[in-house]
This record gives sequence, C-alpha cells and structure tokens, in this order.
Amino acid sequence: MFKHKDVQFEEVETKTINGKRHYITPKGNFPSITTVLSVLSRKGIAEWRARGGEAEADKIGRQACGRGTNVHLMCEQYVNNELDESKFMPDVKAMFNSIKPILKERIGEVYAQEMPMWSSYLGVAGRVDCIAEFDGKLAVIDYKTASKTKKKEWISSYFQQASAYCVMFEERTGIPIDKIVIIVAVADGEPQVFVEKRDNYILDCIDTIHQYYQEQIDINS
Repeated sequence: MFKHKDVQFEEVETKTINGKRHYITPKGNFPSITTVLSVLSRKGIAEWRARGGEAEADKIGRQACGRGTNVHLMCEQYVNNELDESKFMPDVKAMFNSIKPILKERIGEVYAQEMPMWSSYLGVAGRVDCIAEFDGKLAVIDYKTASKTKKKEWISSYFQQASAYCVMFEERTGIPIDKIVIIVAVADGEPQVFVEKRDNYILDCIDTIHQYYQEQIDINS
C-alpha cells in the first residue's frame, strides 16, 4: 500500500486558444508544457509522417496514444491503491506489469498524482504524472511508453518537462525538488529508468519556452 501526503492543489480548467492547449490559472492563461516542448520534435515528426504516409502515421499515432493513456491510468490507479487490472487489455497490462516492480520497490510517500500546476516564472502549466519519494528522495516521476528502448540523448524533452514540473511544484507549495525520474515501459524490451537532476535541464527548458513564445509573437505579428 502506498502512503499519500495531504498536499492541496487548486484545480484549474483547460481551454484551446489559437489551437494550443492552455491552463486557465489565477495568474493568467498559460500554455501546456507539453505544447511548448512540441517545438523540439516538430521537424522529426513531420519527416516521419512523410516517410510512412499520413494514413499510416495517423493509425500508429492513435494506437500509441491509446496505449500510453491506459498505461498511465494503470500506474495512477496502482499508486492510488485502487487498481483493477481486469478493465485493461492484455498488451496494456503487459507493459504496466513490466514497470510495476519499479513502482512497488522504489516509490515511497506520494505527494501528488495527475495534479494541475503552473509557474508564473516560467509562463507554463501542466498536469504532472506523479510527485513522490523515489529511492527515498522527493522526485517528479513521469511515466512514458515506447515501442523500442530509448537513448538518453533522444529524450531531452522528457527531462525538460520534468524539470518544469519541479519549478511549478516549488512555486505552488514552497517544497523544492531536484530529482527527476522518467520510467519507460517498452513494448519490445526491458523497462528503463532515467534518473536526472532538475538543474541539468531547467536552462534548456527555459530556452525552449522562450523559443515557443517568440514563435507565437512571429505568427501573430
């Protein structure tokens, strides 16, 4: 059984503004950190879609999105001590079960799950997968799914996203977090765990946020 700490967060609405997902916060309307970081993968995705064709890319994208959403849901329910595996498809259960021992053995007290957060300093918002003790130290934990194993240099956006959540959480609660953990359930391989420090990626994240905002200025000018 996972223990949960009572940390209060204010729920906020989301709204699509100029085709981009925004969080409507007391401090203003902030773009989703996922939307902001999409500037890093835009070129690669466009090239992949061109190689495979639009129809096939759409099919693969829908399958991956559905699988990822359900693996995330299983992780959330498991850490909330309320998982019913019978409600999920075998392929989803297989991916979840590959990372289940990691969650069971390395996650301690849980501070937040699927909580909306924002940062006035960064000018972004998002909904974090999990904030909990990991190997005894408080961390932002993000769950990912993949068809094949990842190399660290391929997933800078994952680390930037998690570093942004660290800043959002500290801004909202006053509790600092320096540790970021990315847990990847791999369809055709062993699960992966990447453990990094916020300060190794937050400056890159700020640069990406500035790039996003500059693009919006250029589009609207």
